[in-house]
Amino acid sequence: MGQSLKVFRLFKFINDLHALISPTAPGTPLPIILLGKSKNALLSTFLFLDQVVWLHRSGIYKNKDRAEILGRISLFCWMGSSVCTTLVEIGEIGRLSKSMKKLDKELKGTDKYKNELYRAKLKTSNERSLALIKAAMDIVVAAGLLQLAPKKVTPRVTGAFGFVSSLISCYQLLPSPPKSKTP
Repeated sequence: MGQSLKVFRLFKFINDLHALISPTAPGTPLPIILLGKSKNALLSTFLFLDQVVWLHRSGIYKNKDRAEILGRISLFCWMGSSVCTTLVEIGEIGRLSKSMKKLDKELKGTDKYKNELYRAKLKTSNERSLALIKAAMDIVVAAGLLQLAPKKVTPRVTGAFGFVSSLISCYQLLPSPPKSKTP
């Protein structure tokens, strides 16, 4: 199990590095672009430093003090990445909301839920809302692991939020249901 998780994180590291240098969607506001790139850089740093922590735990890397420091730095990077994700999702949900309101006005007098574009935007909005919830929960988990607020974010709170965040991640990995064909 541990090895497969490390391989997954290695691929995630590579994907985040690729996203860091990839061009962005046209029309995306600069603050959202910068937050997205920051998120990718921080997450890539977290995943890289986490490999050093794993090497220490497996006995390959022997410097305990340095591994602990790198472990804390990696958790701060994860927390920063989650903060950036939260801000990006809030911005993107706002942009989607504006475009949905505009489309709603254009579709006045018709059933907007029968419109393919409206349903696609609604689905995207729901996916982004779930990603926002997950990112906010990840901030709490990181704060708990770093013991930034030990009286409020107890180990039980950290575990509960981490469990729910993991469930959301599993749900997000499920394949989309097949589209129903209406005659």
